[in-house]
Amino acid sequence: MTHATLPDTQPQPDKRSWWRRHQVAVSPWLFLAPGMIFFLVYVIVPIFQSFQISLLRWDGLGAPEYIGLRNYQELYYDDAFYTALRNNLLWLLLYLLAIPAGLFIALFLNQTVTGIRLYKSLFFFPFVISQVVVGLVFTWFYDPTFGLLNIILGWVGLGPVNVLGDPTYVTYGIIAAGLWPQTAYCMILYLTGLNGVNPEQIEAGRLDNAKGWKMLWYIIIPQLKPATFIAFVVTIIGALRSFDLISIMTNGGPFGESRVLSFYMFEVALSEYGFRMGYGAAIAVVLFLIMLCFIAYFLWSMYQEDKGR
Repeated sequence: MTHATLPDTQPQPDKRSWWRRHQVAVSPWLFLAPGMIFFLVYVIVPIFQSFQISLLRWDGLGAPEYIGLRNYQELYYDDAFYTALRNNLLWLLLYLLAIPAGLFIALFLNQTVTGIRLYKSLFFFPFVISQVVVGLVFTWFYDPTFGLLNIILGWVGLGPVNVLGDPTYVTYGIIAAGLWPQTAYCMILYLTGLNGVNPEQIEAGRLDNAKGWKMLWYIIIPQLKPATFIAFVVTIIGALRSFDLISIMTNGGPFGESRVLSFYMFEVALSEYGFRMGYGAAIAVVLFLIMLCFIAYFLWSMYQEDKGR
């Protein structure tokens, strides 16, 4: 009596190479690896190096001396540091005006009217020019002798105002110069976001008699949350690291009243204050922690919102 041979049910070993078996899982990491390496080397490592240098007394050339938290203790009693911190908070508060301004300009430019391409070019122009050029333009604009601002004030019977030479107005004048290109950047973000607005929701809103502010607040703005998030993050970072406009327009003056933390860090580390790298690194650490708090808050808010969906 013969017995039928049962088929071999044992799994056959995969004879493909390791790369063939794991190609789908490994390929994305290979594409991400160069960017991750650059981010690690040029962002993450310098952050930890700044923490390390802030604990030293070092002129950048000689042997460093470990002094612990003395640089931070000196910051606590430094009036110039508090002036720079106050100006940074003022920058942060007023710079956020670029977000609603950019939104309303984007809403205007999103319409189909005659000459809209020309309008878009004019509003886009400040974004493509250098911050150095912006600083020079506004320096001439504020000039107390031949500046356009004082010419206009003269037309209405007001005396000349030296915006960049008056400690009361200088920070506001520089912030106004910074708002010009920053508003253009927010406008571009919102124009991109408006292209993704669902037209069916707008039509449904019109059927429910939603017009004007109601349409904007309840239908359009909720769909622009990704663009708003990016605008907030970029604007906050720009406000906290403002340096070039101050360097071009006032060089920290008058009497140091226009300093911000990034400019004060440059002064104490690389300027006439004596190459105090440790003290400058301590200022950089404080600036980084302030920036980290805002960015972490917005990331957590976005995470909670996505988690609740």
